[in-house]
Amino acid sequence: MAQTRYVPPSALRRFLDNQSSAGLVLMGAAALALLIANSPFRPDYEGLLQRHVGPLSVEHWINDGLMAVFFVLVGLEIKREAVVGQLSTWSRRALPGIAAAGGMAVPALVYLAFNPGLTAHGWAIPAATDIAFALGVISLLGKRVPASLRVFLAALAIIDDLGAVLIIALFYTAGLSLPDLAGAAVVIAVLAGMNRLGVRRLTPYLLLGLVLWLLVLRSGVHATLAGVILAFAIPLRPSGDRLDGEQGSPLLRLELALHRPVGFLIVPVFGLANAGVPFLNLSAETLASSVTLGVGLGLLLGKFVGVFGFATLAIRLGIADMPAYAGRLQLAGTALLCGIGFTMSLFITLLAFPGDPLLQAQAKLGILAGSFLAGLLGCVVLRLAPQDWPGTPSRPGP
Repeated sequence: MAQTRYVPPSALRRFLDNQSSAGLVLMGAAALALLIANSPFRPDYEGLLQRHVGPLSVEHWINDGLMAVFFVLVGLEIKREAVVGQLSTWSRRALPGIAAAGGMAVPALVYLAFNPGLTAHGWAIPAATDIAFALGVISLLGKRVPASLRVFLAALAIIDDLGAVLIIALFYTAGLSLPDLAGAAVVIAVLAGMNRLGVRRLTPYLLLGLVLWLLVLRSGVHATLAGVILAFAIPLRPSGDRLDGEQGSPLLRLELALHRPVGFLIVPVFGLANAGVPFLNLSAETLASSVTLGVGLGLLLGKFVGVFGFATLAIRLGIADMPAYAGRLQLAGTALLCGIGFTMSLFITLLAFPGDPLLQAQAKLGILAGSFLAGLLGCVVLRLAPQDWPGTPSRPGP
C-alpha cells in the first residue's frame, strides 16, 4: 500500500499515543497553575516568572524561547503530514481541511459579535484547537471512539496549527527591524540551499536555526515563527523519491527526538506559566466581560458550529466522505472536542493583549471555561453515541 511505503506502520499510532499522554500531563499542569494562582503562593509564582535570567525574564524565556521548540515540532508535523501523511492528497485533506476552515472562521465571528470595539484584536484567540489536550481527552474514552475520528481530529488540529501560525505572522507582528529581517532572510536562503543540496546532518540546521531565532526575535516578528521556518527546511526524503524509514530521514529523526521533551516538559511548563488565573479575585463584571464571553462561546459554540457544520456540508455535497465507522453523533462529539483551545489560544492571548493583565485574565478565563465545557460535553456525547465498529466493547444485555 502507498501509505505503508511512505510512513512506518506505527508512526501515526505512536504520534497519537504520545499526544494523548502529553495532553493528560498538560491537564495536570493547568490545574496546578490555577491552584497556585489562587493560593498564598501567588506572589512567589508571579515573582519567579518576572525574574530576569540574562536579557529576558523567565516568562519571556518560556514564551519566546521554549515555545520556539514547540513550533519546530508543529512545523515538522505539518510538513510530514502534508508530504507523506494524512494530508498528502486532496482527498485526505478535504474533510479536515474544510472542517478546520469552519472551525477557525466561526469562532472568530462569535468573538467579534461580542467585541466589535477596542478588544476586537483578540478575534483569533478561540480559533485554534489544542491537539495534545483534545487527544488526551479522547484517549480517556478508549475504544469507544473509532480510529478514523482520532485521525480526523489530529489532521484537523494540525491544519488549525498551520492557520494559527499564519495568523500570528500576518496579524500579530510588532514594528519591524529591516536589518534583522534582512539577516533572517539570508539565513532562510542558506537553510533552503542546504535542503536543495541534500545536507542530511541535523547539526548545521539547528545551529542556523538558533541564529534565525535570535534575528527574528530582534526583528519584531514573533520569535517562535523561526521554529516553523526551520522545520520546513529540514529534509524529509533522504534519497530520491523514497522515504527510507525513521533512521534515514532527518525530519523524522528530529520529530521523534522532540516529541517527548515538547509534550512532557515544554508545553506543560508553558501551561504552568500562563494558565494561572486568580479568578477568586475577579469581579462579576470581569467574569461576564465581553472578552470572556467571546472567547468562551467562541470555543464552545463557534468551534462546534464551524467544525460540525462545515464537515456535514462537505459530506452532503459529496466533497468528502464520513470517517469510517463514524456516525453523525460521533462526529458531533469530536467537533465539540475541537473547542479545547488551550496552548495556542493562550499563546495568541499574550500577543493580542500585551501588557494588559486584565484583558489577558479575561481571555484566559474564557479559554479555561470554554475548553472545559467543550471537553466535558464532547466526552458525554461520545460516550452516549452508538458504537458499531470492529473492536468495540460489547454492550451489556438488558
